[in-house]
Amino acid sequence: MEIRVLKYFLAVAREGSITAAANALHLTQPTLTRQMQDLEYELKQKLFVRGKYKITLTDEGMLLKDRAEEIVEMVNKTKRDIISSGVDVRGEVYIGGGETDAMRYVADVIKEIRSTHPNITFHLYSGNAEDVMEKLDKKFLDFGLLVQHTDISKYNSIALPVTDVWGVLMRKDSPLAQYKTIRLENLKGLPLINSRQAIKKSSNNEFLKWFHGQFDNLKTVATYNLIYNAAIMVKSGIGYAITLDKLADTSDKSPLCFRPLEPKSEAKLNIVWNKSSLRSSAANLFLEKLQEKFGHQ
Repeated sequence: MEIRVLKYFLAVAREGSITAAANALHLTQPTLTRQMQDLEYELKQKLFVRGKYKITLTDEGMLLKDRAEEIVEMVNKTKRDIISSGVDVRGEVYIGGGETDAMRYVADVIKEIRSTHPNITFHLYSGNAEDVMEKLDKKFLDFGLLVQHTDISKYNSIALPVTDVWGVLMRKDSPLAQYKTIRLENLKGLPLINSRQAIKKSSNNEFLKWFHGQFDNLKTVATYNLIYNAAIMVKSGIGYAITLDKLADTSDKSPLCFRPLEPKSEAKLNIVWNKSSLRSSAANLFLEKLQEKFGHQ
């Protein structure tokens, strides 16, 4: 398979039509049709279902689409990294992470770099730890910002000088809002909205240790991966979200408030990167600045 043909295939999948894809690619329709037929012959699979008005993908076609998008993006990123490896540092840095106030430390480093290297562009990807680690492993990200309960042993890492605090996000008219802190007994029988990543069982999950083995006896009514939608559910009165502080709006105008857990449960934050991954000049500069500010580990 050639990269060029994969790009043609993705155009057909995107446009849903040979004619429209040929126009977008500035090819003749017969040329593009022949390329797609040759691709199906090479793979010995039918990739398209050709309807009267629209082309759709078969299961094999959907699989190829997913893989082709990854391949093409990796080729494009490699090209950009090599082009940007000159003396005048320029290029792109890809950073992934979950929702955390600690992102401000990353923002400070980005601001400092941009002041002297305006030709470096930073791309931020938001996702839970599993999403970020998958993209790190596939080399789609240069760096990831991960919380403590994630196993980061396979990566190099730098610990940020900050911790997030676990607590309960609730409505201000909730009975629990009268308390300054929330203890385990306060949560019994209440409808809880929990982070899927935080409740994933592992030997080093400090969050679950706070529950002293009683977590499964609590009432989980929903789970989330990012807090925005969970906060909407809390506003609607569906339940109480166990989350990290400083993520949801708890201002005077908001109907929500946050109460920390007691005893206090904290999550350390680490910036991680692949041990064996080659990095662009721009990514190396970002790493150097991180190490200057926060030290080596």
